[in-house]
Amino acid sequence: MADAEATVRAYYAALDEGAYGDLESLLAPDFVQHRPDRTFEGREAFVAFMRDDRPMTDTTHELLTVFVAGDAVAVRGRLLDADGEPLFPFVDVHELDGDGRIERLETFTR
Repeated sequence: MADAEATVRAYYAALDEGAYGDLESLLAPDFVQHRPDRTFEGREAFVAFMRDDRPMTDTTHELLTVFVAGDAVAVRGRLLDADGEPLFPFVDVHELDGDGRIERLETFTR
């Protein structure tokens, strides 16, 4: 299994850099994300939204704390706008599959 923390950090880097091929490679085919405003089922649906439909693409994820417990990684952070100003805090809980890819993501925001 790949290093869970490195995989999760690479996930945020891929999002922030718009590296959608890298993002896709980090996700399991049956990836699911639950977040307050919607649920994405399937890697392709998630990557397509992030690439083509998300309202703000010039953002950065500031990771404040990363907790690792086996194949689960919890991240407490803030989403920053293009000027580095905080938009909102978040907590993400990632679950990795046996191949070290992110299979499930629960996102909590205020």
